Amino acid sequence: MTTVECHLRAGEERSLAYDVLDGLTRPFKELPPKHFYDTEGSLLFDRICGLPEYYPTRTERAILNERSREIVERTGAAELVELGSGMPDKSRLLLDAMREAGTLERYVPFDVSEHVIRLAAERLADDYPGLEVHGVVGDFERHLDAIPPAEDGTRVVAFLGGTIGNFLPGSRRKFLRALGRSLRLGDRLLLGTDLVKDPVVIEAAYNDSQGVTAAFNKNVLAVLNRELGADFDLDAFEHVAFYDRHQEWIEMRLRALAPQVVNVEALGITVHFAHREEMRTEISAKFTRERLAGDLRAAGLELEAIYSDPDELFAVTLATRRD
Repeated sequence: MTTVECHLRAGEERSLAYDVLDGLTRPFKELPPKHFYDTEGSLLFDRICGLPEYYPTRTERAILNERSREIVERTGAAELVELGSGMPDKSRLLLDAMREAGTLERYVPFDVSEHVIRLAAERLADDYPGLEVHGVVGDFERHLDAIPPAEDGTRVVAFLGGTIGNFLPGSRRKFLRALGRSLRLGDRLLLGTDLVKDPVVIEAAYNDSQGVTAAFNKNVLAVLNRELGADFDLDAFEHVAFYDRHQEWIEMRLRALAPQVVNVEALGITVHFAHREEMRTEISAKFTRERLAGDLRAAGLELEAIYSDPDELFAVTLATRRD
């Protein structure tokens, strides 16, 4: 059985206008990274995931491939909720382990794209006969309460891909608290996090030799041109990515190669960029085990287990609600 609930009004998938008006009128300009993912941006990110320098996706998948059975055995999971699900890929490893264990009952994909949710549900219905799919179309920062009530079995809420690193520390803990409140006693949070490591390895992942990440970063300007009537010249900006050793996060920025005057017709604003002025488009925090445990504890969650690769590049963490 398949159900899809939409909690976004037409045109509200990315709340683009509000974010752009807010971000481009700040003294230090910035845009949230969720606006990368139009059709072209999603295709570029798929290419990034296959690049030799970009370790997070393949490393997280390898961890789940090795540990999914153990995770299911430990949790007795009957239901998987996946935030920012996209097309199920890594989550299939968990679904397969749940099916093998005889516990699989329901999958709840949560994404901003109704098209992706419906396509995923259609494919899963073919591959997992009898599986109940309850899709939620929404923004997980605003619509966590739209997740359907849990059924009888244990629920695992998965937030994979290291996306939690895109939140600033205060927002990250606030979001984790909201996630914690959505769990019943016995439910689990499964969290993918990139780990602190040699900065050379981290910076290479965001400055690939083929320039795919640069194209991905600059594509956000094409999104603004198309959807808000802006007139950004993509060739007038360059991709910048560096590791902040104090904050222990990657910052991606776009740097103006010359003074720029940009009109955003839909917002009725004109934005000025000075020569070499930078606009932040993403942070991606890297975690130590201590920081991860501290963030979870501050959110009312208890770290139960950390699964990592032999090189300690990435971690998948299992956490439960503290009583």
